[in-house]
This record gives sequence, structure tokens and C-alpha cells, in this order.
Amino acid sequence: MAKLLLVLFAVCVLSSIASASFASPPFLVKGRVYCDTCRCGYETEATKYLARAIVRIECRSRKTSRRTYIKHGITDSDGTYKIPVRGDRGDDYCDVLLVKSSDPECSEPNSGRDRARVILTGNNGMNSNFRFANSMGFLKNTPLASCPKILQKYQEVDE
Repeated sequence: MAKLLLVLFAVCVLSSIASASFASPPFLVKGRVYCDTCRCGYETEATKYLARAIVRIECRSRKTSRRTYIKHGITDSDGTYKIPVRGDRGDDYCDVLLVKSSDPECSEPNSGRDRARVILTGNNGMNSNFRFANSMGFLKNTPLASCPKILQKYQEVDE
């Protein structure tokens, strides 16, 4: 009986060590944060990317909607954030959210561009652990004077 317990214990320990060594590497969520200098709702040639903006990844259970994971990140000089996320979040839905702008003149989150959904599971046919989130933006308090000319290129302003 003691030998059986010892063998069972050894099998359990070895299987846990093996599964830990083959654990999936972290996902790397990457995206950008911008200032919508024309307040048009999307990126243009006048868009400014924000360094030192704060974002957060938040995952919630699909069944209970309770938060299961949270991690903050900060953008680099190009307005890009890269946030590693450990563990498969296949039972969750995860969003990257704007938290804080680094520019007081551009600090109003753009509704509809203030979050980005990311899929953080390896059980979806993707071979890479890189996940790219849509760009998110803040609105500038006062649009640039050059915006009418810029938006004309996008046919957003009548001639």
C-alpha cells in the first residue's frame, strides 16, 4: 500500500512538473493610443500618438461577468503599449481600456474608440501569442485649425 501511494505521488509530481515546463508562453497584447486632433472619431494624418498614456487589460468571466484579470500598461514614445498576459483566458472576454491620457489638452476618451476587444486563448487556430488591439483614442479639446482642410480629403466636410 505504501509503495502504491509513493508511485501515485511520484506520478502526480512528475506530471505537474512536465505541465509546468510546457506551459504556454504569455500572450503579448500590443496596440496604440492616439489624440484625435480633429475630433473626427478616427485616425488622420494630423493624429498625434500619445506617449505615457495609461491603458488596462480587463478580463471578465463569460458566465458571471465578474472580473477575473486586470493588468495596466503604459505607452512608449510612439504611443505603443505592449502588455504581457499570462494564462489562457478562453473562458473570459477581455478588453483593453483607456485609463488616462498624458496630454491634458487631449484627455476626453473617444466613445466607441475607448476600448478594444482582444482574444487571449491559444484554442482559436492562431499560431502566434501576439495579439494586436485596435487603436484607441482621446479627443483634443479644441480641433486644430488645419482640420477642415484635412477632413476635406476624407470628404467629411462639404465644399
